[in-house]
Amino acid sequence: MTFNQDKYLEDIKIKFNSYAPISEQSWKLIESLIEFQSVKKGELLLRNNQIAKEIHFVCKGALRAFITDTEGNIYNKNIFLEGDLAGSTASLIQQTPSYFEIEALEDSILIKINYKKYRELIFENEDLKNFYIAYLERNWVIEKEQREISIVMENATERYLDLLSKYPDISERIALLHIASHLGITPTQLSRIRKTLEKDL
Repeated sequence: MTFNQDKYLEDIKIKFNSYAPISEQSWKLIESLIEFQSVKKGELLLRNNQIAKEIHFVCKGALRAFITDTEGNIYNKNIFLEGDLAGSTASLIQQTPSYFEIEALEDSILIKINYKKYRELIFENEDLKNFYIAYLERNWVIEKEQREISIVMENATERYLDLLSKYPDISERIALLHIASHLGITPTQLSRIRKTLEKDL
């Protein structure tokens, strides 16, 4: 698969800087850890009980993080599209087995970064430390709390509309069963919501 590496390097640089300003010197250090990776639809990047070693930036494509319970029911924890950072944060930090798996929902181009080396750079560079704190605060405090509130306070239609506002083309790219699981509803419920919204247009 041929692709424009310079464009995707610029994309991830913009992503990092959206959290906190990063010096060119620190960015060169991050760039030294970057590896490009092409994955096929259905390929697993992380398996249940595997210890996570890498962070993935989605250059092009889609991933999902999902959990399978003891009865074989599958729950989508997160869906990641272009510009998202994906990984099992708890597994990376603690170096413990992951409870969920990460799968490619489309043929995808990713940037992978070795977490151990990346963490070493964070502790050695103040601007990267600031980035890391801002990233954790936004994704694992603010957005996590907003999602938890949304599940309790918003109905399924509102949650679906919120998802569409963030990813307008998601329903054209990703199977409805995955979207429904991410929203905490059944595919039948999602189909009803979509039909009602189409009537209202």
